[in-house]
Amino acid sequence: MTDLDFLLVSIADQQLYGFTAGELRCRLPVSTARNGAGERNGSGCTPRGLHRVRAKIGEGLPSGAVLRGRRWTGEVWSAQLHAQFPGRDWILSRILWLSGCELGINRLGAVDTFRRYIYLHGTPDTEPMGVPLSHGCIRLRNADLIRLFSQVPVHCAVRIDEAAYPQWADAALE
Repeated sequence: MTDLDFLLVSIADQQLYGFTAGELRCRLPVSTARNGAGERNGSGCTPRGLHRVRAKIGEGLPSGAVLRGRRWTGEVWSAQLHAQFPGRDWILSRILWLSGCELGINRLGAVDTFRRYIYLHGTPDTEPMGVPLSHGCIRLRNADLIRLFSQVPVHCAVRIDEAAYPQWADAALE
């Protein structure tokens, strides 16, 4: 499959839309921040605006691999592990680490997406998609993220927007 060159995350739709040369190629359910949209450090919000994938972490790890501090702990998520660590914000399988592109909006100072450690990352399959529940990141199903990870190059553009996109929500995929 062709690499994607642009990702659009719609907070309203709770969907990620992936494009190649302007053509919609994938649509995936996501979960953005429970606290809504916002850029400030410590807000627990999902930052808006234009970003780039700054780093890809976790290639080759098993589905459900537990990542802490961007490193594999050697664990793979299970219901038993979840019960041992209730309330943990599970970062699983892969990380696409975002960096803001808009000075003063999502880059540098108290609004720096990269320094806030904002990722697209996997989450337990028991967590709902389509409902804003994250701590600021964009959560995806592990299988969806693993597939997306292989299609997204470093420096891929990612726009995070509050708007709804009904023209893509139901569009047929190429």
